[in-house]
Amino acid sequence: MPRLLFITSNRIGDAVLSTAALEEAMARLPGAAVTIACGELPAPLFRATPGLERIVTFRKEHGRWMKLWRALSGGRYDLAVDLRGSALTFVLPARRRIVFRKTGGAPQRKVDELAALMKAAPRAPVLHLDAAAQADAARLAPDRPFLVLGVGANFIGKRWPPERFAELARRLTAMGPLAAAPIVLLGGPGDARAHDEVKAALGAPVLDLAGKLDLLACGALLARAGVFVGNDSGLMHIAAAVGAPTLGLFGPSDERVYGPVGANARAIRSPVSYEDLVRDKFMPLIEHSLMDDLALDDVEAAARSLLAAR
Repeated sequence: MPRLLFITSNRIGDAVLSTAALEEAMARLPGAAVTIACGELPAPLFRATPGLERIVTFRKEHGRWMKLWRALSGGRYDLAVDLRGSALTFVLPARRRIVFRKTGGAPQRKVDELAALMKAAPRAPVLHLDAAAQADAARLAPDRPFLVLGVGANFIGKRWPPERFAELARRLTAMGPLAAAPIVLLGGPGDARAHDEVKAALGAPVLDLAGKLDLLACGALLARAGVFVGNDSGLMHIAAAVGAPTLGLFGPSDERVYGPVGANARAIRSPVSYEDLVRDKFMPLIEHSLMDDLALDDVEAAARSLLAAR
């Protein structure tokens, strides 16, 4: 049996996007035993990967590469794909290695960058769902088309104001394909405060699933959704990867690179360009949203257009 090693990100969104390269690697080694090395956060996303032998996790800590080398040593890999661009695969026995190297030039989609690395046609990211994820989603998902809002993001600058999410939900469920549809707030435990703000502004019944599902179960729930609208986040990429109609909201991140990928996926950004929005701003110090210029009317129109196309 051939063996495949795939080293990917410690970030959820990047890990989801990387599955485009993983699918290409598995297509080249049919029936391979797959070892995946990734951060602890995105690890659950890979548990239903076909042919999975094991998942090895790592943290950003001193000595992590030595620990990872020890964990991955033993036996020979037929193909080692390293999307972190480390030297690790060069000290592991492998018949062939593909190691990411950052290049300059104009912004390009991550999936196109990965396709160039793999010397293959671009693929869309794919998440494989297992029975446990499907069961967890079925237990909590409404039994009719529903609206999912992803109001969280990894820092406050990328978060569209909660009161606008609330008004968007009010409008989308007032008329059209999602008239009277249930509203679901989906996110991790750290999104509970933002969810509370949306609920307070909305003043209507909401299914709040902050921290209630693991990442793969989130994917299974999103696969049932009528539409997902959310900030640029790992959850947005999960929604697109499972085929949910997905509208990603962008400001201080570049939709040309990190826009959601898929036939049912769209991105919308504020009128201010990415370059102008981040110029002279040191992002870790930002303590307020940089998404105020993204108009509610524009997001509603984009969501309705996505629903119509669906």
